[in-house]
Amino acid sequence: MGSYSRRSSSHWGAFTADVVDDRLVGVRPFERDPYPSDLIDSMPSSVYASTRIPGPMVRRGWLENGPGSRGRRGADAFVPIAWDRALDLAAAELERVRRRYGNLAIFGGSYGWASAGRFHHARTQLHRFLHAFGGCVQQVTNYSCGAAKVLLPHLLGSIEATSGPVTSWASIARHTQLMVMFGGAGLKNGQVCAGGPGEHSFEKWLRRSREAGVRFVNIGPVRSDAPDFLDAEWLAPRPNTDTALMLGMAHTLHAEGLHDQAFLARYCVGFERFARYLTGGDDGRPKDAEWAAAITEIPADTIRALARRMAGCRTMLTASWSLQRADHGEQPFWMMITLAAMLGQIGLPGGGFGFGYGSIGGMGTPRLRLAVPDLPSGRNPLNFAIPVARIADMLLQPGETIDFDGARLTYPDVKLVYWAGGNPFHHHQDLNRLVRAFQRPDTVIVHEPWWTSVARHADIVFPATTTLERNDVGASSRDRFVMAMPKVIEPVGEARNDFDIFRELAARLGIADAFTEGRDEMGWVRHLYDVARGKALAKNIAMPDFDTFWADGFVEFPEPLEDHVMLGDFRADPETHPLATPSGRIEIFSEAIAGFGYDDCPGHATWLEPVEWLGGEAAARHPLHLISNQPRTRLHGQLDEGRVSRESKVEGREPLWIHPDDAGPRGIVDGDIVVVHNDRGRCLAGAVVTDAVRAGVVQLPAGATFDPAEPGRPGALDKHGNPNVLTIDKGTSRLGQGPIALTALVEVTKHRGAAPAVTAFVPPAMATAS
Repeated sequence: MGSYSRRSSSHWGAFTADVVDDRLVGVRPFERDPYPSDLIDSMPSSVYASTRIPGPMVRRGWLENGPGSRGRRGADAFVPIAWDRALDLAAAELERVRRRYGNLAIFGGSYGWASAGRFHHARTQLHRFLHAFGGCVQQVTNYSCGAAKVLLPHLLGSIEATSGPVTSWASIARHTQLMVMFGGAGLKNGQVCAGGPGEHSFEKWLRRSREAGVRFVNIGPVRSDAPDFLDAEWLAPRPNTDTALMLGMAHTLHAEGLHDQAFLARYCVGFERFARYLTGGDDGRPKDAEWAAAITEIPADTIRALARRMAGCRTMLTASWSLQRADHGEQPFWMMITLAAMLGQIGLPGGGFGFGYGSIGGMGTPRLRLAVPDLPSGRNPLNFAIPVARIADMLLQPGETIDFDGARLTYPDVKLVYWAGGNPFHHHQDLNRLVRAFQRPDTVIVHEPWWTSVARHADIVFPATTTLERNDVGASSRDRFVMAMPKVIEPVGEARNDFDIFRELAARLGIADAFTEGRDEMGWVRHLYDVARGKALAKNIAMPDFDTFWADGFVEFPEPLEDHVMLGDFRADPETHPLATPSGRIEIFSEAIAGFGYDDCPGHATWLEPVEWLGGEAAARHPLHLISNQPRTRLHGQLDEGRVSRESKVEGREPLWIHPDDAGPRGIVDGDIVVVHNDRGRCLAGAVVTDAVRAGVVQLPAGATFDPAEPGRPGALDKHGNPNVLTIDKGTSRLGQGPIALTALVEVTKHRGAAPAVTAFVPPAMATAS
């Protein structure tokens, strides 16, 4: 008992935790962090939230009727049971499914951010356990930039342009004159960084760049995606029309002879094929500024003027990851690479392109290229994975064969879903369809600290610790710090860490040695740090020994002396430093992709009409484009139960931004509860009337806890404001199969009468076994 303070870390930043009588009472930002996130203020209220799971739970229907008792997930009551019995049930069910159906019947994708600690990374722990058990079906790519991760290796030979390292902010501040940002550069996104930042540097570098004279253009439907201090010019095209806008710019460059023909000839392949399409040689319609203006609603003169400005100075093009989370999402990224190639500045300091500067903290942060501590998951003996966003398809349509990146894969018949460290009822699209899909497996096992939606749709629930209740080490490949994360408080309730849960299961299944390798928690934390330390030493970078690190609480690396310029070596000598593409050069036209024969992703960047958009037929019934972007008050769905997120709600619902021109005719004013709806679903939200969004667009951030009025019934009204009851569960194309959350049309009406109470933060019903 007594009072003490300890350093720790999170995806939203490092901090010092203050404890009184073994209870977390407050947090303070890390002293080296110039722009700490206020998300850390949610941690005490989250740790002790009413939705913490107190002990192991089993769904009553599953406990009484056994595996395969479908139809009540999400609505059934839970029965508290002892740890040993819960572990015995889970181990027996894993063994039953493996013996009867094989490991292809076990889905262990478990996509999600989990926690900042590198050892207690839940998804990696799960994969390590299931790999030792014989393997599982996994997921590849991600919900953030899934289409790009498939596309970019074909065009550039790697995913560096979207995952990093991209050209550093130091280079931008020194050399860039104009930064054109498709999707903006929202500060809210810079406050989170996978693995945990010791330093929030995004705002620092934006301010330095503006002070150095860089001019910014924010292209997107939300004005606040560029902070006011940038004094950015705002262009607000129709959502999902960025490819057409870039084509109009490209046509201006080509028609006026402003494109860099020498660069295109030496560093690229396929420009001639693209130019034929651009000038109308393929279809008789030049993709000029007038053509683009009709699609985007950006004036043709504005399009031409911006193209000329870009050609006349050192220009950096960037696109947020959100652009490719849309129907045909491969196309805007492909088109940006093509446009940057035409400008001829790729590989020059402060020039070219890079994706994701405004999508996550740490992109472009000057950092030495050092390995971070990382738990190995081992090899998956099955070597089988589905595209990350095709979960519902797999569960609902076993045996169906789909195209994916030039290959064909067939969905297995999954009998057991194991999820740890994530929540598909936040990430996935068309949640009513996912509710149906989650009724199909025989068994769903989940590790969770809180009663999230995925925990409520489980059969066996293991209560997991938070980062504050275990020992770990925090680090990110985009940050200059490695943080010690000693246990701050004892586990809440009966919670156990994921490693201990899997160690117990592994012992029951005869794979304990393979899973643990003879190490306990602190043995692993020390080992992972020592491995990273050895790799740093190989690059002549000294790190203190583990005991010193643990006592000091962090290691800080200096900024590199030289600015990183993406593709700089390739630019300097493309023969010595070729790209890992078939040609060794930038593939403006890809023979490989063209050879796949996909009508929804041809061999060069192309304008393809989205399945829903403001210029399409569907807009007659649902005339507002829904932007379900990342929230300011939490990380995806994490911390939704915390104080910062709860205080941001409007009448307890997620805020919906709507333009005055759209609110007025609908009789909507600030603070009204509204119904957001389309043919896929309905949700309630709280209206915020503002001109910070384009007319014809509404913004409803993702991550509000799914709260159906009738749990377990697809199509029920979501009371809390989760936009994914409205989004489309469809792949970007047969190439990338990425999610398309940003392609969705809705209507908004004022809610009449008494609104149902929000129950997202009320635990599910408890029962005793009959």
